[in-house]
Order: sequence, then C-alpha cells, then structure tokens
Amino acid sequence: MGEKIIERATELFLNFGFKSVTMDDIANEMGISKKTIYVHFANKTKLVEATTFSIFERISMGIDDICETSVNPIEELYDVKKFVLKNLKNEKTSPQYQLKKYYPQIHDQLMVKQFDKMFGSVKDSLQKGVDTGLFRKAIDVDFISRMYFNGMTGIKDVTIFPPDIFDMQYLTESYLEYHLRAIVTNKGLEILNMFIKSNQS
Repeated sequence: MGEKIIERATELFLNFGFKSVTMDDIANEMGISKKTIYVHFANKTKLVEATTFSIFERISMGIDDICETSVNPIEELYDVKKFVLKNLKNEKTSPQYQLKKYYPQIHDQLMVKQFDKMFGSVKDSLQKGVDTGLFRKAIDVDFISRMYFNGMTGIKDVTIFPPDIFDMQYLTESYLEYHLRAIVTNKGLEILNMFIKSNQS
C-alpha cells in the first residue's frame, strides 16, 4: 500500500504542486481513509520526502539506460532532457522551486543527490564527446560538468525565469543548445545542427 500511496501522491504533487495537494486529496483520490496513509507516512513531510526520492530514483535509472544506449553524447543530453521533463510532467508546478520554498531540508538533500548523479553522468558524457572528436579537446571536463549542473538547476528558479514568460521546454532546450555550442568541434556542430533541425519542438 505504501508504494501505491507514493505513486498516486507523485502524480498529484507533479500535477498540482506539493503545497496545494493535501492528505485529504490523496485519500479521496485513492478511495482510502487518511488514517491508512498515516499508517505508512507519519505526516505530509514524510510523504513528500518519499515521493521526491522515489521520483529521483526512477529518473536516475532512466538516465543510466539512456547513457548506455545513446548514439552520441549530443543526442544523449537531449534524450535525457526529454526523459526528465516527461517524468516531471514538464515541471508545470515548478516542483524544485516548491520544494525549496516549503520543504527546504528535502530540497537540500535532493540537490546533493542530483549533483552526485548529474555530475558523474555529464562528466562521462563530456569525456566521451572529447574522445570521439565531437567536443573540443581543450575543455575542462570537471569545470563544465559543474557549470552544466548549475545552469540546469538555475533555469528552474521561477523568480528569475517566471513560468508565465518562460516555458520549461523552451528553457531546457535553449540552455542545452547554449551549453553544447560552447564546447562542440566543427564535427560536433554539424551533428548538433542536424539534430536541432530534425527535432524542433
């Protein structure tokens, strides 16, 4: 039952926001009593924590699969972006911002986990790009991996990029292109341009 509660709560939180959804909403949606939820989760904070890390684990596994099967590191980054947005419902409720505002401790724990995961996979991807001649040999892989993480988390700050002005799909695609154009070789640029042309959303 605990897993089912996490699954349903995840859907509701991503669709309506961590703040808006109450324990009553989740109980009503599942056709169970609120008491049943409290058997598994002491309070809403514990449920938010469980759903947050459940989403993180699911996305991490998906990223690993993409990295293992990707054609090249340029397409890999776009595939990861698409997968993450799909799993976060295009971030329409700005989940990261809401966590930071209403559940700062959970947000801080998540950021550490996200950094560890993204830093490692992006670093490997960058090195692969250098080795295959798609990214410039002179790039500092460690530095750029950190900058990439900083940028990807930065565009989710709704005070800087208000959702009524900037769509998350647009932000992630724009940042990804900005990032890649700074590091590709001529060979990589050809692949990037072809990929953008054939996958414009």
